[in-house]
This record gives sequence, structure tokens and C-alpha cells, in this order.
Amino acid sequence: TSNLSDIASLGKFVIASYVALIAMFIIHLLILAGVGLNPVTYLKKAFPVLAFAFASRSSAGALAMNIQTQRKLGVPDSIANFAGSFGLSIGQNGCAGVYPAMLAVMIAPTVGINPLDPAFLGMLVLIVAISSFGVAGVGGGATFAAIMVLSAMDLPIALAGLLISIEPLIDMGRTALNVNGSIMAGAVTSKVTKEIDMNIFNSKTEIVDTQEAI
Repeated sequence: TSNLSDIASLGKFVIASYVALIAMFIIHLLILAGVGLNPVTYLKKAFPVLAFAFASRSSAGALAMNIQTQRKLGVPDSIANFAGSFGLSIGQNGCAGVYPAMLAVMIAPTVGINPLDPAFLGMLVLIVAISSFGVAGVGGGATFAAIMVLSAMDLPIALAGLLISIEPLIDMGRTALNVNGSIMAGAVTSKVTKEIDMNIFNSKTEIVDTQEAI
């Protein structure tokens, strides 16, 4: 029963989603620059795992590469393991942050709520933050996060079902953002605590772990 206008509307939502994801990705890079880490160097070393996350749509599947990438950035093992593992179920900017918030803002006018109302936005940010705890780092996790947020905001959840047809297209970008967020968290934490090895971070050669080699 779909027509070209319906398909075009879904296409616009995909574009809008990627604009939001790219904006958040830029914020990640600005945070890195703010603590004194070169975003270009970071991107060169993080690109392989981000590409894998984009293609696989699984934060859990990218965990090993995530931790390995943090080590290549000079992040100590303790922080790399904690940030990578913790990032599977909390702090997912794409799946548990951007996506549910976008749906809530889109649906709000249909029930007579001004989506730009400060009270609405404040409640939305709080609920999105709380509901992000425990979201699985697998494909489709954003749908469950969106349903939780919409239900808590007392908004109809039908739109979440309508968007399932294009969900995989958006989920690729969301997963890459999620993984980037956990890598960034590890890098920034180790920089702030002065535990990062800047020689490794700035190195252009592969760092080989002697214990792994043995």
C-alpha cells in the first residue's frame, strides 16, 4: 500500500538521522581536541573498527577490535577493557540517545505537545539517559530503547514500528557512533588521568604486544 511519497518520507528520515549522527560524531572529535588529542591521528587508528561496526551493526561484535584500537591509541589495558565493555550497554549515543530522542520530538506535535518546550526537552533528556542503561549492543537495540522512551513519555509507539523497514540502514551509522563513543571515552579518560602513552598515540607504526606474540 506504500507509494512514492511514503518512501520519500522514509528517505528524509534516514538523511535526518545521519545528519544527527554526524553532528554527534563531530562533537566527539571536538571533545578529543579539547583534551589535547589530535582528532586526525585518532581517526586514522579508529577507522578500521568504525568501518567494521558500520558493516556488522554490532557493538558487541566489535568489542575485541574496540579494545585493540584503544591500545593502539596508548590507552592502558585497564581503562580500555572497562570503556569497551561498559560501552556495550550504556552510553550508546546513537541507539539509546539520538534515535529515541528524534522519534519523541517527531511524535510530540501529533499529540499536541510543543517539542521545543524546555520542560519537555528536559524530561526527554532525563528519560533518554535513564533508559539507555542496559540497552543491548546488538542490531535492533535502538528499537527497544525507542519504545521505552516513548512509553515513559506517554507518547504513541506506532511510529517505531513503521520505521522498522529502514531501521537497518540507520543502525549501521548508529553502531559506528556507539563504538566511537566508547573508544573516545577510554582515550579521554586516560588523557585526563594522565595514564595515556602519547608516544604510542602519535606513533605511525604498529605497536605489537610481546605477550600476545609469545
